[in-house]
Amino acid sequence: MKLNLNQSESSMSTNTHSGYLLYTTEDKDSSSFSKELCTVVCNNDRTLTQVSRFEIPSFFDKHMIVGFCNGLFCLASREKELCHIIYLWNPSIRMFKKLVATRFNRKHNERAAVGFAYDSLNNNFKILRIVCNAMFNESEAEAEIYSLSADSWRKVVVSMESLRGYEPNIGTICDVWGPFKFYNGALHALAFTVGYSFILSFDISDESFHEIMMPCNHLDGVSINFTELAVYKGSPADFVFAHDHGNERGGRILCHIWVMEKYGVAKSWTRKFVIPLDWVWIGHFFGCTNNGELLIKNATGLVSIDPESQNQNILAIEVSNWVAFSANSMESLVLLDGGSFITQNVYTDREGEREEEEKKKNSNVCSMDLGGASGSGGGLGIGSSGLGSSGDGDSRSTS
Repeated sequence: MKLNLNQSESSMSTNTHSGYLLYTTEDKDSSSFSKELCTVVCNNDRTLTQVSRFEIPSFFDKHMIVGFCNGLFCLASREKELCHIIYLWNPSIRMFKKLVATRFNRKHNERAAVGFAYDSLNNNFKILRIVCNAMFNESEAEAEIYSLSADSWRKVVVSMESLRGYEPNIGTICDVWGPFKFYNGALHALAFTVGYSFILSFDISDESFHEIMMPCNHLDGVSINFTELAVYKGSPADFVFAHDHGNERGGRILCHIWVMEKYGVAKSWTRKFVIPLDWVWIGHFFGCTNNGELLIKNATGLVSIDPESQNQNILAIEVSNWVAFSANSMESLVLLDGGSFITQNVYTDREGEREEEEKKKNSNVCSMDLGGASGSGGGLGIGSSGLGSSGDGDSRSTS
């Protein structure tokens, strides 16, 4: 893994490209259930070159990608199912591991958020899952973490007393907007209590929660549509998409880009840009490239937008429903030392029969005969999507 990472960084140092785009294709017609995970390199002349293409197993259809690092992807069932079923998938070696998270004894209106990252200090992959009540009642949020090296889940306490912020009485967390984004050795997500919002961070190595304050009054006078965390030129940023009331024709929004110039320091938040855009739906903003261009899906397809010049570049890729950017690209053999080797078809046919067995065993590692992976090796990002790449196995900063 480290050898591949060094080769990938060597490629970046030659300045032959500006990073990689990863995306999943949509079904071309209703009769086909075939979807693919594609990786393309972003050349300096703004052209794209395909690096790899892998068929996505059909039983991932109802799952969402919540993160990726070191050639390994994490997929979870939808939020309304509280992300109860989670898969770790290594497309390079066609293997996956199914995980069954804890069914917390909770009532209705719960939501779940999931984060995935590589703990470089302990050489371990970890998954964070937090479940909270979205109806602003007094039930405490519950969290658990999965360790790949230990192959087990264990509960972690969301201690509000440990959150190192300036708000004297944060209250009970009632919502967390996942998936978490990985940056500077920690997972980050927007969290909400009654009348207060902040960034909830989770240090992936010492497994502690912390609070990062949002910019003061950054939503004043703004009719917000949605907001997302991402990285802008190596710094954490909050992208606020709001209605453009000054546009008489309607149909446009304004993107306010707030950048935290010094990590963890609330006073360092600075509003860098306000960009007018055509309407952007929630879920159609995919973060930024290394040079700070926004990745957005609009009526013309996937585009990159330079916030300084506001120039728009159409990215010539297929229709996609998930997109991420990674500074580096690599493959790995993570999950190769698993058990149970079965083909995709066998797994699909026996899914019902295996359900009870899976619940008892809590996880299962399988090999998939996809028969359709093409392209050269590589193309698999090393960082979790959204906030930026996780860096190499020894670094805790964003590339």
